[in-house]
Amino acid sequence: MRARKTALMKWVDQKLAGDPVLRERVEAALNEMRIEQELASLRERRGVTQQQLAGLIGVSQPQIAKLESGKAKNLELRTLYRWATALGAKLTIGIEAGNGRRRARVAAG
Repeated sequence: MRARKTALMKWVDQKLAGDPVLRERVEAALNEMRIEQELASLRERRGVTQQQLAGLIGVSQPQIAKLESGKAKNLELRTLYRWATALGAKLTIGIEAGNGRRRARVAAG
């Protein structure tokens, strides 16, 4: 059975439908949260504490908590790889087609 949408969810859907930039930002934020939620869930399913995981990958427990809570910015692939392999998982990276718009390149300098 599918849950009915609340008035708030209907309002959010309306705002996202009417503002492609907002929709893109919300989707990016949700994607970031999904990674963190998947990592935390995997750790819990494996029966590993944050302290144990920290020891396995060579970081402090507060760093694990910060990553899982979404407060860490710019997660490095190396960190994700170490985290996944320490828990016996495989890291995969995918690319999805966007809205077809190309971004202008900015020269470094």
